[in-house]
Amino acid sequence: MASENFDISKLIQQNNNFSQKTLLSYVWRLSVPSIFAQISSIVMQYIDAAMVGHIGANAAAAIGLVSPSMWLFGGICHSFSTGFIVQVAQAVGAGERQRAKQLLRESIVACIAVAGIVAAISCAISGKLPVLLGAEHAIHHDASIYFFVFQLTLPIFQIVYLFSGMLQASGDMKTPGILNALMCALDVAFNYVFIVVLEYGVAGAAYGSVCAAVITAALIVYATLVRSPYLNMQKRSEDVAQHSCSWKIDKDDLRRAVKIALPIAGERVAMSGAMVATTGLIAPLGAVPLAANSFAVTAESLCYMPGYGIEEAAMTLVGQSVGAKRSDLAKRFAWLTVASGMVIMALAGLVMYAACPTVFAFLTNDAAVQLLATSVLRLELVAEPFFAASIVASGALRGAGDTFIPSVMNFGSIWGVRIVLAVLLVPRFGLHGAWIAMCAELCFRGIIFLIRLARKKWERC
Repeated sequence: MASENFDISKLIQQNNNFSQKTLLSYVWRLSVPSIFAQISSIVMQYIDAAMVGHIGANAAAAIGLVSPSMWLFGGICHSFSTGFIVQVAQAVGAGERQRAKQLLRESIVACIAVAGIVAAISCAISGKLPVLLGAEHAIHHDASIYFFVFQLTLPIFQIVYLFSGMLQASGDMKTPGILNALMCALDVAFNYVFIVVLEYGVAGAAYGSVCAAVITAALIVYATLVRSPYLNMQKRSEDVAQHSCSWKIDKDDLRRAVKIALPIAGERVAMSGAMVATTGLIAPLGAVPLAANSFAVTAESLCYMPGYGIEEAAMTLVGQSVGAKRSDLAKRFAWLTVASGMVIMALAGLVMYAACPTVFAFLTNDAAVQLLATSVLRLELVAEPFFAASIVASGALRGAGDTFIPSVMNFGSIWGVRIVLAVLLVPRFGLHGAWIAMCAELCFRGIIFLIRLARKKWERC
């Protein structure tokens, strides 16, 4: 298997009897680049948070206030991209190179259009959002500016996500991993310029991230459309069919993309909406709890981002296996990736439990914020293995085209368990109540996803 491209259809032709050790090697050869890309993005967030955190608790609270809303709108765009990415993974598994290229063309037109519409809507509400979330007046301006800048450039971030996903679907985890790591390094450099040198404060963090995304978007478009062995748009002798060079969106492809994307979008809206609702419960507690919550979320992400890296490998491996008509391989890859994610995130949780006081000392010089963030994060870290199960199993199920039931499960878990518990516990226990609710819900969600994966219905999707 070449490191640049993983095509399971070719592997199946070479070997029909894969050992467990061989399959595990495939899992990790696809997972490791994506894990490092995810971790590098978190390192970027750590440095961003530290730069802003040392300005003061209000600055950190401003970013923490609007971040869940940004994830909400970004998640809608990313979900639509996933509708095409899954189809490309299955086309690659079936050995249909020209169909994969055609789907890429269609996705570029459709996904950028959707991102533009979402950007316009979210920018329109940027001025009122801090008020709607019930935040203190002191952080309204910074929160609005930060949200507006990011949402205005949402199509740029959509390009980075879409092309990263397409390269991964073709089996190339290395290129998007390198470019996303580069984006993190560029973000740190630009943030230093805008926050420290030019003293733009919270807005500087947004300007730095946007500049990094613009450069990365240009590079990843070039890597995909020109350099990718599987997806490049260079005309070749086999590109003889007129439809293979068309940028017109096929109705059936769009319908399949929407069928895959809608449940995922609903799931993202439900999950991000729940985070917005939780932030609304926390915001009235004051700047210190809001800042502590924001830093704790940032710190915890170092534990769960490896899970998202393995999730991307799971979606590729299962998707290509389904495309190659090998449901037996799809099932084996699903369980191997889930087990790998649970082990990695459990270990990450143990490390973070010991290291979080040091982590928060790096992120902020406010002793009260450090103490509170350490306390609440340690409550939740026991749930990391179950969180891993829900993350990776979700990716495996998406690769098989099973999106509706998992989305309903996510919605029911986060709103029926986390939000209900948070409403009951936050008034009595403050920020600790919100994180107790999160811990209980993540454990519940992981269990129900393991049950779903153990059933046979998803294999027929």
